[in-house]
Amino acid sequence: MTATQPLTFTQILTELVAFPVLGGEGNHSIANWIKDYLDGYGVAYQTVPDETGTKEAIHCRIGPAVDGGIILSGHMDVVPTVGQPWDTDPFKLTLKGDTLYGRGSCDMKGFLACCLASVPLLLRSRLKKPVYFAFSFDEEIGCMAGDLLAGAIRDHYDEQPAGAIIGEPSMLRPMVGQKGIMVYTTTVRGSQGHSSRIKQEVDAIHEAARLIVWLEDKMDALIAAGHTDDRFHPNHTSIHVGTIKGGSAFNIIANECSFDWDFRNIPMDEAQDIIDAFQSHCEERVALRREVFPGFAIEHVAMHPPVPPLDTPEDAPIVDLVKQISGVQDTGTVSYAAEAGQFSNAGFPSVICGPGDIAQAHRANEFCTVEQLEGCMAMIEKLVEELVARP
Repeated sequence: MTATQPLTFTQILTELVAFPVLGGEGNHSIANWIKDYLDGYGVAYQTVPDETGTKEAIHCRIGPAVDGGIILSGHMDVVPTVGQPWDTDPFKLTLKGDTLYGRGSCDMKGFLACCLASVPLLLRSRLKKPVYFAFSFDEEIGCMAGDLLAGAIRDHYDEQPAGAIIGEPSMLRPMVGQKGIMVYTTTVRGSQGHSSRIKQEVDAIHEAARLIVWLEDKMDALIAAGHTDDRFHPNHTSIHVGTIKGGSAFNIIANECSFDWDFRNIPMDEAQDIIDAFQSHCEERVALRREVFPGFAIEHVAMHPPVPPLDTPEDAPIVDLVKQISGVQDTGTVSYAAEAGQFSNAGFPSVICGPGDIAQAHRANEFCTVEQLEGCMAMIEKLVEELVARP
């Protein structure tokens, strides 16, 4: 691969979709392809490994080392296809009419393909402000590398980028807000015994049920207190229990019960406030029930650190820029979690704007239209024009 043999975004997307790298898995295969591609154009890059050495993020700068550049960011991992009724091979990009099918075509290898296809344009343009690529791993299991990658960019370059565009699927509409997310497994440990002794023992399932009801009540209390934001749908912090497991027989008091739960917080609700309130309630339950069973315990395991929400002001320069290059003046918000909040917290004002519809993500027959990808290429071209013209 050389600079005299440029690949189209469709050709690049074909290569990227062929890597079945799921969130949580080693990603050197797809990362090496991207690095080889950048090497072919002489683009210097930096890698950011995880602590196991099985995964790496990639970042690079194209253009002068001056303040005011723009970060284009996306993730390399995808979600599983197991159990989904695909009509085509999910890891082979398939064109039907104006539609490209394949895992990651929408979320979000399509955006990565557009970024990489723009390298020749970036190199031949007389950029006055640089463009940065920031490609992460493990976004699909909790934005695990967002903080790591954003921090690496902040610390590696002497200059200060002016903002970041996170290319999650938004139909190329600028999104200035996202909800945060936190995922927990809570395990309740009670005492085992005959079901007739329910008042003499502490049933872990009963206690878990009380905690689940508390979580729902907490969500309702936040809504009742006016913690709503009509930019989002739903317009409040959601708290949800997805799985529960416990017990061995109908006539045995359960000594263990666990449940998985998450919350997706609007910007006005602090994640730590929700965590602290639940922990405080759990401590009260432990103190009360240990009067019956001294070994009673409630334990929590977090899947990942809290992913922060995004709340970029409408008058922020990055918002004006994305409106200009996308051609869409109407901004919005998304209820899914993304790395935008992490980049914002690292000092890079952020907007989510990328090709495809989030409604097509994480499902069988995921797709992105050629029209959307062509629109993304046009958006990057307009970004280049803006960065060439800027003083």
